[in-house]
Amino acid sequence: MSDFEASRHWTCAEFEKELPDLFERAQGGKLSADPRFAEILRDCPQAAELVRDLEYIAETARMLLEPDVEGPSSDVWENIQTKLGNKPTLN
Repeated sequence: MSDFEASRHWTCAEFEKELPDLFERAQGGKLSADPRFAEILRDCPQAAELVRDLEYIAETARMLLEPDVEGPSSDVWENIQTKLGNKPTLN
Protein backbone atom coordinates (compact mmCIF):
# COMPACT_ATOMS: atom_id res chain seq x y z
CA MET A 1 0.00 0.00 0.00
CA SER A 2 1.31 3.44 -0.83
CA ASP A 3 0.96 6.26 1.64
CA PHE A 4 -2.66 7.27 1.51
CA GLU A 5 -3.89 10.80 1.11
CA ALA A 6 -5.54 12.31 4.16
CA SER A 7 -8.59 13.18 2.04
CA ARG A 8 -9.00 9.69 0.60
CA HIS A 9 -12.51 8.31 0.70
CA TRP A 10 -12.40 4.62 1.53
CA THR A 11 -14.99 2.03 0.73
CA CYS A 12 -15.63 -0.53 3.45
CA ALA A 13 -14.05 -3.25 1.31
CA GLU A 14 -10.92 -1.17 0.58
CA PHE A 15 -10.51 -0.27 4.23
CA GLU A 16 -10.89 -3.86 5.43
CA LYS A 17 -8.44 -5.07 2.78
CA GLU A 18 -5.84 -2.52 3.92
CA LEU A 19 -6.33 -3.12 7.67
CA PRO A 20 -3.16 -5.20 8.20
CA ASP A 21 -0.98 -2.45 6.72
CA LEU A 22 -2.91 0.28 8.48
CA PHE A 23 -2.53 -1.40 11.87
CA GLU A 24 1.17 -1.90 11.25
CA ARG A 25 1.55 1.86 10.72
CA ALA A 26 -0.86 3.01 13.43
CA GLN A 27 0.60 4.93 16.32
CA GLY A 28 0.37 2.70 19.39
CA GLY A 29 -1.86 0.26 17.51
CA LYS A 30 -4.86 2.58 17.91
CA LEU A 31 -6.38 2.96 14.48
CA SER A 32 -9.67 4.07 16.01
CA ALA A 33 -7.99 7.14 17.50
CA ASP A 34 -6.67 8.32 14.13
CA PRO A 35 -8.88 11.17 12.87
CA ARG A 36 -8.05 10.27 9.26
CA PHE A 37 -10.23 7.18 9.65
CA ALA A 38 -13.10 8.73 11.59
CA GLU A 39 -15.35 8.96 8.53
CA ILE A 40 -14.93 5.36 7.38
CA LEU A 41 -15.31 4.03 10.92
CA ARG A 42 -18.49 6.08 11.32
CA ASP A 43 -19.91 5.05 7.94
CA CYS A 44 -18.95 1.38 8.00
CA PRO A 45 -20.09 -0.29 11.24
CA GLN A 46 -18.62 -3.65 10.21
CA ALA A 47 -15.16 -2.09 9.75
CA ALA A 48 -15.51 -0.21 13.05
CA GLU A 49 -16.38 -3.44 14.86
CA LEU A 50 -13.43 -5.22 13.25
CA VAL A 51 -11.08 -2.42 14.29
CA ARG A 52 -12.39 -2.56 17.88
CA ASP A 53 -11.91 -6.32 17.97
CA LEU A 54 -8.37 -6.12 16.57
CA GLU A 55 -7.42 -3.34 18.98
CA TYR A 56 -8.77 -5.40 21.89
CA ILE A 57 -6.78 -8.44 20.77
CA ALA A 58 -3.61 -6.37 20.33
CA GLU A 59 -4.01 -4.75 23.76
CA THR A 60 -4.64 -8.11 25.43
CA ALA A 61 -1.57 -9.58 23.75
CA ARG A 62 0.53 -6.62 24.91
CA MET A 63 -0.65 -7.09 28.50
CA LEU A 64 0.18 -10.80 28.39
CA LEU A 65 3.68 -10.12 27.10
CA GLU A 66 4.50 -7.34 29.54
CA PRO A 67 6.43 -8.35 32.63
CA ASP A 68 4.39 -8.79 35.77
CA VAL A 69 3.80 -5.82 37.97
CA GLU A 70 6.81 -5.20 40.14
CA GLY A 71 6.71 -7.32 43.26
CA PRO A 72 7.39 -6.21 46.82
CA SER A 73 10.59 -4.25 47.43
CA SER A 74 13.69 -5.94 48.83
CA ASP A 75 12.97 -4.23 52.16
CA VAL A 76 9.72 -6.16 52.44
CA TRP A 77 11.44 -9.49 51.74
CA GLU A 78 14.22 -8.71 54.24
CA ASN A 79 11.60 -7.85 56.88
CA ILE A 80 9.80 -11.14 56.22
CA GLN A 81 13.06 -13.11 56.47
CA THR A 82 13.95 -11.34 59.69
CA LYS A 83 10.55 -12.08 61.21
CA LEU A 84 10.73 -15.72 60.13
CA GLY A 85 14.27 -16.01 61.46
CA ASN A 86 13.22 -14.71 64.88
CA LYS A 87 10.09 -16.82 65.11
CA PRO A 88 10.31 -19.51 67.82
CA THR A 89 9.88 -23.03 66.50
CA LEU A 90 7.06 -25.22 67.78
CA ASN A 91 7.92 -28.72 69.00
